[in-house]
Amino acid sequence: MAVSERPVGIDELLERVRLDLHRLTPQEAYDATRTGGLLVDIRYAALRERDGLIPGALVVERNELEWRLDPQGSHRAAEATGHDLRVVVVCNEGYASSLAALSLRQLGLRHATDLVGGFQAWRAAGLPVVAAEG
Repeated sequence: MAVSERPVGIDELLERVRLDLHRLTPQEAYDATRTGGLLVDIRYAALRERDGLIPGALVVERNELEWRLDPQGSHRAAEATGHDLRVVVVCNEGYASSLAALSLRQLGLRHATDLVGGFQAWRAAGLPVVAAEG
C-alpha cells in the first residue's frame, strides 16, 4: 500500500487493509490451529488477565510483534519457523489485529491474517478459553 497524498483516516485505512486479508471467523481460526496455524494474541496484559487466554496461542505484546514473528529476525520466537507459517493475529475486538496482520505480511508472512471480532468473538463462539495465571 503506497503512502497517499491526502490524509487517510483510520476507518478508511482499516477498510483498505482488510481488502487484502482473508479474515477468519472464530471457528475458522480454531480449525487453523488444528492444522498447523499459529494464533498470536496481541492483547495487552490487563485484558488477558481480565478475560483469559486462548489455549495454545502465542502471547506477544503488539509492540514486539514484528520482532518476534520475523522468521529472519534475531529476536524471533521459536514458533516463527518460516514465511509460509499461517499466522492468525488476535486482538480484543478485531481492529488492531488487521493492522498487525498487514505489518506481518510486509515482513513476508504472506499467510498472515486476523480473527474477525477478536478474542471477544472467540469467547462468544464458545471456543476454549482458560484463566490467565497471575
